[in-house]
Amino acid sequence: MIYRFLDIFFMIFHTALIIFNLFGWVWRRTRILNLITLGLTGASWLLLGLITGTLGYCPLTDWHFIVLEKLGKTGLPSSYVKYLVDRLTGLDINSSLVDNFTLYSFLVALTLSIAINVNDRVRKKHNK
Repeated sequence: MIYRFLDIFFMIFHTALIIFNLFGWVWRRTRILNLITLGLTGASWLLLGLITGTLGYCPLTDWHFIVLEKLGKTGLPSSYVKYLVDRLTGLDINSSLVDNFTLYSFLVALTLSIAINVNDRVRKKHNK
């Protein structure tokens, strides 16, 4: 019972975090937090990835997959986004395609977040 709850929790929380990472820069009030979460995501993927030996490492994925294994799921992909897309669509999407899409989406969101946050700071400083 607890593992089913944790599965639902991770599905909602992790997916919401991904959506926030991709689009949190849109709203002025969430722009700084978005930049922070993108930075933490990038640090996890790179720094924790180097430590664990898996670039793109995410502890949320690790924890969720432990829960899924407790629920009897096997053959889980290395990527949470691949797992999410497959789970939501019922398809088996090519993992390289999903990984590339995930990386490029992250880089676009990070670039936009940095640019908009810098622009906000410059405008705020200029308006003083």
